Amino acid sequence: MSPAPAAVRGRSAAAAVVLVLVLAPFVLGPYAIGTLSRILVFALLAVSVNLLTGLTGLPTLGQSAYFGVGAYTAAVVATRLTDVGLLQLLIAAAVSALVAVATGWLAVRARGVVFLMLTLAIGEIAYSAAVNWKSLTNGTDGVSGVPPVVPLPGMPALALDGLVYFYVLAVFLLLFAAVSRLGSTPFALALRGIRDNEPRMRAIGYPTRSYALTVYCGAGALAGAAGALWVSVQRFVSPGDAGFEIAALALLAVVIGGSGSLWGACAGAALVWLTRDYLGNLEAVAGRGPLLLGLLFVVAVYALPRGLAGVRLPPRPARPVRPVDERTT
Repeated sequence: MSPAPAAVRGRSAAAAVVLVLVLAPFVLGPYAIGTLSRILVFALLAVSVNLLTGLTGLPTLGQSAYFGVGAYTAAVVATRLTDVGLLQLLIAAAVSALVAVATGWLAVRARGVVFLMLTLAIGEIAYSAAVNWKSLTNGTDGVSGVPPVVPLPGMPALALDGLVYFYVLAVFLLLFAAVSRLGSTPFALALRGIRDNEPRMRAIGYPTRSYALTVYCGAGALAGAAGALWVSVQRFVSPGDAGFEIAALALLAVVIGGSGSLWGACAGAALVWLTRDYLGNLEAVAGRGPLLLGLLFVVAVYALPRGLAGVRLPPRPARPVRPVDERTT
């Protein structure tokens, strides 16, 4: 059976996007490439938010905590242990997952607004720890002097922005593909059931709290990996990277992109980041980035209730059928 036309178009669009991302360093300057690297990292954070908000129905404002834990862990590993990026990623993801286990067991007991407030509190605790744990985080001065990342043992350090971009792109595509495969598993179907009708899922025997804690920890590990990539790009981390603004922007990206859609979360992340850091810095708006983000959110809520993922192009008109000339048959 041949694949549906919509699936073919989706695969073609995905291949086109990947091709554009691969060719970008050959046509863009260093500043644009650095911005694109940050967008990919932020998109990965938005995907981790989407695992909770879109897939499981748990709106969160605490993913910046695990993003910050991963970033600080990678920075400490890079400055004190090794500059190998793979080890930084694995250690950062593992530490963030452990922190998610320690904090998530309480958060997943709640739902709705209470869950949202608990995750907000977790984020604020992480921010306070980054400010006050000066022996590890260097306080408000942050951790600087991070050496250039070495993707794998034996490879040279990546000192050029374009090479760092390719490293970030490779990790992003691998993790995005892994999360995409998760969406078709029985585990993901159970999470959607929890989102749609948790009492019924409990009634038929599903341990919904265990499922919620598992995806919470997985989302924390993914956010930690994004934090490690952030350090590879910035070579610096500060408490602001674990603050409320990052968490709010990530949730905003998921809402604008379309809750429940992976590519929508990435598209929303790109739109939010460009609005804040590019359009917000234009001379015409004089640094009113937050105002533009607010207007963007209002427009998206009213004009795109299902987000960017809900936009559907009009179908192609059917080709007219030519009548059969009986004289030629």
